[in-house]
Parts: sequence; C-alpha cells; structure tokens
Amino acid sequence: MKKGFKKKIGFLHLWLGLGSGLIVFIAALTGSILVFEKEIDNTINPEYYKVTRIGTTKKTIDYCTDILQKQYAIKKITRIYTFNDPSRTMQILGKDSDKKAQFFSIDPYTGKVLATTPQESRFFVVVLSIHRQLLLGETGEIIMGTSCLILAFMLISGIILWWTKKIKNLKQRLTVKWSASFKRVNLDFHSTFGFYSFLVLLVISLTGLSFAFSWFQDGVYFLADGTTKKPSAKVENPTKIDPKLNNTAFYQSIYNKTDSIFPYTGNIQIRMPVDTINSILVLKENIEKTIPNQSSAAYFDKYTTKEIEARPYESFSTGDKIKRLNYPIHTGSIYGLTTKIIAFMVALFAATLPITGLLIWLGKKKNKK
Repeated sequence: MKKGFKKKIGFLHLWLGLGSGLIVFIAALTGSILVFEKEIDNTINPEYYKVTRIGTTKKTIDYCTDILQKQYAIKKITRIYTFNDPSRTMQILGKDSDKKAQFFSIDPYTGKVLATTPQESRFFVVVLSIHRQLLLGETGEIIMGTSCLILAFMLISGIILWWTKKIKNLKQRLTVKWSASFKRVNLDFHSTFGFYSFLVLLVISLTGLSFAFSWFQDGVYFLADGTTKKPSAKVENPTKIDPKLNNTAFYQSIYNKTDSIFPYTGNIQIRMPVDTINSILVLKENIEKTIPNQSSAAYFDKYTTKEIEARPYESFSTGDKIKRLNYPIHTGSIYGLTTKIIAFMVALFAATLPITGLLIWLGKKKNKK
C-alpha cells in the first residue's frame, strides 16, 4: 500500500475522529446501557413487569382501560402491550387531558394499577433520546446519524492504518504490550482492540444508519427487493364517521380477533392511530421463533373493530424482514444473552476510542514540539 495513500487516510482518520469524538463517546456509552435495557429496568422497576401473584383468569383489556379513564383521567389510549408470560403485567400508554403521555403497569388479573409515570421521564426513554437525537429532535438525529457514518469510515480507515505486509509485525499488532510505557499501552489498546472489535462495531454503526437516514434504508430495500417502494405501515380506515356503537369489549374484541388470525404463541401490541385517517394496527410477535421481532400485522376499523387486512410475517418482502432484524442486530439481542454481552463489551470499548485517540494525538503533538 502506497505511503501517500496511507498518509491521506491517516489525516482523515485523525481529524474526523477529533471532530466526532464527543458524539461517538455519547452514542457508544448510551448504547452500551441500552443493550441491557430490559434486564436493568426489570431489576430496578419490577412493578412495571411482574405481577405479585399469578391469578386464574384475567380481566378484559377494556376493564383495565376503563379504570385509567375513570381514575386517571386518561382521554386517549395510544398503545396496549400484552404478554403471553402469565407473570407479566399489562402495559398501557395513554394521554391525559393535557395531552401528556402516561405509562401504566396493570395487573391483568385484578385490573389494579401497579405503577405509573410520565412517559418522557422514564430513564430509558431519556437515554434512548440522547442516543438517537441528543435531546435535540431532528437536528440531533442528523448529528447522530452523521457521526455514525463517520464511525463507519473511522473503522475502515483504522483497519487500513493497522494493516501490515510484514508477518513479523503481525504479532505485535495483535497484542497489547502491557509492560510498556503508558503511551505505548494506549496506542496498542486503541489499535489492537480496534481490530478485534472491527466487524461487530461496523455492523452496529451500519444498522444505526437505518434509524437516522431514510436514504440508507431505501438502499437496503433496493439491494434486497430491487426497488425502494415498500408497502405502507398504515392502512386508511374504511369507516369515516364514528357510528357510536355500544361496544363494551372494544380492545378485547381486537385482541381476540388477532389471536384467532395468528394462532401461534406470542405477545400482542395494539397501536391506536395518532391521526383521524388511519386504522388500528396490531402486531403479534411469534415468541416460538429463535430470532426475535418476527411479528405479523393486522389492521382493524377503529370504530367497528372489523378486520380490514392481515399481513402474516411470511408475506413480508426480504427488505421488510431485514428492516425488522435491524433493531435486534443493532442492540445485540439477535441471539440472546451471548450476542448482548458481545454488543455491550464492544460498545464500551467504542466509548474509549475517542479518548485513546485523543491521547495518541496529544502524544505525537508533544513529540513534535
């Protein structure tokens, strides 16, 4: 490899790294926390996940939503999460009279509200907002997406800088000389563990781009399906006027129909439309599958609960299936605890890269003086 090319790559690696270092540090640190979001939150706030006693029969979903509307002044139900595990609580997201989102944990056997908190103040909601948007909305999302793109370049350029043609130098590049000076250990740590974590970090950074940029997601669809056109996740509601039906089992009816359409074992999530045009979307995740996030979708009339359309997971295009795998791959949950631990360790190491890189630059700057 020509020295001139390596020199240019080194220049870009250095200054792009210094420019994006703080953002990469924040993204990596928050990402490492989010890897074990469910495990941490389950331990700290068990009342949001586990019932105190498993009963024999469950209350209807409408019984639980009525309690929220009467006792907590919830004006609109936005999402309902039900779980196949008998020890799990029912989770409901609703908006109060001030249109603020409130998160509720309910005992499905008694209808008792076990815990409630404003959605925006939940710890992991805040961490996720920092991870994706730096709490800056769309502007922060662009900043985070750009830093993710820079990180992908940094990883590839780092491998180019690490690469050696001489076999005798390979052992040195693959190990950290812990007995050496701090400067040498810092350099070895940055480059050696950068090499070992390269592939996992590259996958994490590339999957992160799908959350930030629509053009990247379109590219994935084009490579998988040969087109960027994809079916809309929304289906327009056929009934335009609320017929004011006296339906006392509205949500339960939708739940039962979904369970009948997709008769496998799974968790069901009911998503109410945020606008006045679209219908209700219900997702049922197949927990019998090894790979997570294999959910089928069904659409229901938001006034009559009549089934509009069913989309089994098997009918999704390759691009759709890749999109659904994006989150478990990005978080390391794709193959359970093993891949989570790998993602956690690699994300923690990624948080050190801007620090060790800065120390390398400061050391070289000092030597020049």
